[in-house]
Amino acid sequence: MKNRVFQMAIPLFIAALMAAILSPLSAVSLSKGSFKDNFDIMFSESNFKTSEDGQIWYLSLDKTSGCGFQTKQKYRFGWFSMKLKLVGGDSAGVVTAYYMCTDIDASPTRDELDFEFLGNRTGEPYLIQTNVYKNGTGGREMRHVLWFDPTLDYHTYSVLWNDHQIVFFVDRVPVRVYKNNGKPNDFFPNEKPMYLFSSIWNADDWATRGGLEKTDWKKAPFVSAYKDFSVDGCQWEDPYPACVSTTTKNWWDQNPSWHLSDSQKKDYAWVKRNLVIYDYCEDAERYPTPMEECALSPWD
Repeated sequence: MKNRVFQMAIPLFIAALMAAILSPLSAVSLSKGSFKDNFDIMFSESNFKTSEDGQIWYLSLDKTSGCGFQTKQKYRFGWFSMKLKLVGGDSAGVVTAYYMCTDIDASPTRDELDFEFLGNRTGEPYLIQTNVYKNGTGGREMRHVLWFDPTLDYHTYSVLWNDHQIVFFVDRVPVRVYKNNGKPNDFFPNEKPMYLFSSIWNADDWATRGGLEKTDWKKAPFVSAYKDFSVDGCQWEDPYPACVSTTTKNWWDQNPSWHLSDSQKKDYAWVKRNLVIYDYCEDAERYPTPMEECALSPWD
């Protein structure tokens, strides 16, 4: 499986490289501020470190605690991006989460968009899990393998969020497309602003082979690294920011961003054929009646 994925990744890598060069998305400016300019630490400050220039951030997990951070600001719609290098070696049981959420305390009515990176035994590929919550209801997991080793170098993980679709990107390649139906519904989060978070934590009760593989604490600390946080979105100000009613003035909420481009459709088709290992919309045992959003086409 691992060799097959890496061999098939060559044309996708070329396509992603060209997209990064030619796409209007590449015009997004990167935040060059220090960690303190953009984020607050959520817990276990002793497990957080930065490079001397403040541009690379390290979260570590040991047997006593993980660590996490969150943006100082909330946003409603936009483009959100970060480069991550995941825990190397034996990372079974370890989850690195990179996500957006409406609530600091994960309330039972929260909206949430998740990237979760599920560690594995040495030599086995990482799994990437995405999920979407609306008013506290999730259960919309998809899992993918990646076409590269995410522990060897930094790779870019991004979310495009507007009122028409949510797209999860890995190195500018769309790996998941989650559409809205243009009507009031219980599945598409589009009303509440969200913070952006990241954390590392122990989840060996479920993360690796359903909890069969436990965290090997002799390998601790487990460290994930971050840099180049980028956001181009509608920053929230109570009670309502001016940009709420003018988001279509921004590229991320204009017609070309309401659908995949032709080149993105080709990449997404490749991902669907080769990298998806679980899709809740296709799990008839779990959902005998598919969720409403499963009837929406990602190609429209």
